[in-house]
Amino acid sequence: MEIQDLYKIYLSKPRVTTDTRKEVKNTIFFCLKGPNFDANTFALTALERGAAHVVADDPQLKDNPNITLVYDVLTTLQKLARHHRDQFKFPVIGLTGSNGKTTNKELIAAVLSRKYRTYFTQGNLNNHIGVPLTLLSIPLDAEMAVIEMGANAQGEIRDLSNISDPDYGMITNIGKAHLEGFGGIEGVKKGKSELYKHIKAKSAKLFVNGDDEVLMELSEGIEKTLFGSSQKFSCNGSIQKRKPFISFDFEHQGEASGEIQTQLVGTYNFSNLMAAACIGCYFDVSVNEIAAALKAYRPNNNRSEMVDTGKNKLILDAYNANPSSMELAMSNFAEMDHEPKLALIGHMLELGEESKVEHQKLVDHLSNLKLRAVLVGSNFNEVNKKGFHYCETPKELKKWLQAHSIENHLIIVKGSRMVAMENAKEFL
Repeated sequence: MEIQDLYKIYLSKPRVTTDTRKEVKNTIFFCLKGPNFDANTFALTALERGAAHVVADDPQLKDNPNITLVYDVLTTLQKLARHHRDQFKFPVIGLTGSNGKTTNKELIAAVLSRKYRTYFTQGNLNNHIGVPLTLLSIPLDAEMAVIEMGANAQGEIRDLSNISDPDYGMITNIGKAHLEGFGGIEGVKKGKSELYKHIKAKSAKLFVNGDDEVLMELSEGIEKTLFGSSQKFSCNGSIQKRKPFISFDFEHQGEASGEIQTQLVGTYNFSNLMAAACIGCYFDVSVNEIAAALKAYRPNNNRSEMVDTGKNKLILDAYNANPSSMELAMSNFAEMDHEPKLALIGHMLELGEESKVEHQKLVDHLSNLKLRAVLVGSNFNEVNKKGFHYCETPKELKKWLQAHSIENHLIIVKGSRMVAMENAKEFL
């Protein structure tokens, strides 16, 4: 079956699923495969539960009229998503970066939603499966789309850009994330800048943080709109307060926003806020509407989320961590006007040969900041952690927290996703 024929089926039943544990009625079920599963075995189950059609690659399923057999289901899913994307008559913004992708995506979507029917990546659907699913969830009568793209290795952003074909691109930053897969920081630069190459090839446009020298260098020769702290940028602003939520203001073409009180902590969020303001201004969202959207935005899902437990105030930033985000988060935490403070730090993953060095740098940074901290995870095993309490596992941390009554603290909780540091919340 040609993609155009499958697309006709999709248009009649424009909902796609890959999991029979979720609602499959009137959907197209794609039988994806992985190292430990083969959804072809659920093809008939999906039809029994009301799926309108199934896309499979197991020849044994060839005799069912409601099953389309293809050579590779994932490739077909990606081709269908690209075909659907080619029908869009509205702008698609592609977003990637080492840190802050999700926060940026949500801020940008919040701003654009003030004027346009905006669709954007939900949760962490930002990989070779998630991006196609996101595109296929967007109706043709949408007015704006924001697509988040994540990667662990070089070539992945190139592939995701080819699927989503963004009209506009933005990289949040280049940092020490997924060093093992990318092959070091230079590999991260090459991998993330694949979005810039795609934008340049189609003569499209970038939104670039003009304060970031690395991004400015990588974007040389590509049409771009700049944002940041300098008045020479199209959209410029400054931080006003940090108590602990930051407030800021911005100006665009002579129109000033006035002070905007946000619900975000960390000066590192200034560039995220400015990116959303810049993109909003570019697409003619009024300054007042931009300010209202940024003021109303509240982070969740353990991303710079402020929580008052009644005993302590927590900064839950436990969704993920890498050396760059850790350094920024700890520096900002140390500057916060609250005593006593405590940092609960889970180890960082996917750092390869740099793991020991980067964990030692983190411990040294905590020491220089004079922060009290508890270190969690085996990647801290081989570093000099004198002066800090160490728990090899989250289970040990649980026992430590149960044995110590911690009250009236400001506590930051941060670590890689696999450590699930947010589970410490119930003991705080």
